[in-house]
Amino acid sequence: MAGRLIWPLPALLVWALAWGVFILLLSVGGSGVLALLLASVLGMAGSLLVSTNMRRLIVALGFPLSLAASGLAQVPAWAWLLPLAVLLALYPLNAWRDAPVFPTPADALRALAQHAPLTPGARVLDAGCGLGDGLLALRRSYPNVELHGLEWSWPLRAACGIRCPWARVRQGDIWRADWSPYAMVYVFQRPESMRRAHDKALAELAIGSWLVSLEFEVAGVAPTRRLQAPDGRFVWLYRIP
Repeated sequence: MAGRLIWPLPALLVWALAWGVFILLLSVGGSGVLALLLASVLGMAGSLLVSTNMRRLIVALGFPLSLAASGLAQVPAWAWLLPLAVLLALYPLNAWRDAPVFPTPADALRALAQHAPLTPGARVLDAGCGLGDGLLALRRSYPNVELHGLEWSWPLRAACGIRCPWARVRQGDIWRADWSPYAMVYVFQRPESMRRAHDKALAELAIGSWLVSLEFEVAGVAPTRRLQAPDGRFVWLYRIP
């Protein structure tokens, strides 16, 4: 929902909610450290609802920074490390080199199976699965395949596992993982990452397997297919020759 609200309204709503939780916990006798932690977690979870890296940082850090500036928090100095720890757990530093939490629209891959058919039981990997939106979209296209998700952030991996209990979701680095067991690897990365993804697919995927990218193409490489999602974005299909 927040992604459809005019900026900065999503940030204001998340900050207000975090402040409400903080004040409520203090009013019922909760400790300042616990109130700081839970309100910060809430604010950083809300950051997943906005669409760009800079806005995510603004939403995630808004509450702890405003609390620090207000001088209202009576907490030990070490407690201010808790919001930072939560931020690093949710958004590991190496994940920012890729594309943290770009959610796949629900119907973006609905035509994929018509153009890239897979046999029942084939393994499909969502590389950088985030909260699981890509896995949900893949399942709509391929109800009979074996879906796998790989995510570096362990809180996102845990949330994805809850949302997608039918998928095999694990925590790990998509660039170090072995892609060879998969008939298809789906990515929603950044333009700068696509050459690396294509090179890895060529090196590891079997002949006839697919690399599928939402929105971003591999510069200088002709796709096997190009589909258009209902929202106008393109889905780029590369079959391993």
